[in-house]
Amino acid sequence: MELNLKPLNLPGVPAERPLVIAGPCSAESEEQVMSAARQLHSNGIKVFRAGVWKPRTKPGGFEGQGEKALPWMKRVKEELGMLVCTEVATPHHVELALEAGIDLLWLGARTTANPFAVQDIADALKGADVPVMYKNPVNPDLELWIGGMQRLNGAGITRLAAIHRGFTSYDKTIYRNLPMWHIPIELRRRIPNLPIICDPSHIGGRRELVAPLSQQAMDLGFDGLIIESHCNPDEAWSDAKQQVTPDVLAFILDKLVVRSTGDTTESLSTLRSQIDEMDNKLIELLSKRMRISREIARYKKEHNVAVVQPGRYNEILDKRGAQGVLCGMSGEFMKTVFEAIHSESVRQQIELINK
Repeated sequence: MELNLKPLNLPGVPAERPLVIAGPCSAESEEQVMSAARQLHSNGIKVFRAGVWKPRTKPGGFEGQGEKALPWMKRVKEELGMLVCTEVATPHHVELALEAGIDLLWLGARTTANPFAVQDIADALKGADVPVMYKNPVNPDLELWIGGMQRLNGAGITRLAAIHRGFTSYDKTIYRNLPMWHIPIELRRRIPNLPIICDPSHIGGRRELVAPLSQQAMDLGFDGLIIESHCNPDEAWSDAKQQVTPDVLAFILDKLVVRSTGDTTESLSTLRSQIDEMDNKLIELLSKRMRISREIARYKKEHNVAVVQPGRYNEILDKRGAQGVLCGMSGEFMKTVFEAIHSESVRQQIELINK
């Protein structure tokens, strides 16, 4: 099922990259909302975001002001002429947000992980002409991400955008949520006309990572950024560590290098031809490697030797990882590559042994 998409067409918002959406993580009070909106507006931001309903991992945390915050968002729209957007997680949220004139909606990562919840929201959106931004699910599942957008599209939502906010990991990293850039890159390949917006606040989890992550998103051709901005981040009621002040946001955007996503130049085409040639050679080498793996499988079968030899596998990962680092590649990349090669080698050996 392909997506039937139309441009977002946001009134008063320039069509060129990047679309910038900014505002506090949550709408805490009318004064806080208006103060943030005024400062962001004075810095040229056209689209204001704030969480009216806040899904929390554990009970007891601040879960948003709820319905009473919607008039504050409406005031931002009326007094400053900004478009306003918020997260919805239930059909009732959808109903209240549309009644309040919210211009854009987004579905959060916890919601998008649940197809039943997404379908309920899609049903509630039938007949509505409103842009919807769809965050990736918490787990790295591209099909689930696409499937949820298909549900919304099936309900008649054609002004869709994806938000890349990173993926949950049990491993300790510098990020709150792993970027795993290859997943949104594959999403772009699969659905070229779908706008993809980066959420550096939730990927980084720390305000000092917002700028470099924003630049990475622009380098990869993302269409926009959604960034959490609070007038007094350290006092924020939610996600204090990842919010930046409106002035810091203005500085980040001023330094941002927005690279062209247009037609390639002749020199770039030449370089890509070289990449294609190298890829072909890599495939040939991998094919030869798998042929040798099958020869090893025949030997193991004849001598009743187990397919997987943990000592040899660990030796490959360690040595190839070290070699890759010396050649300017990351150890994690080399580990991923050789884990994939080993997995395919094992598959082919098992297939041959069981014949």
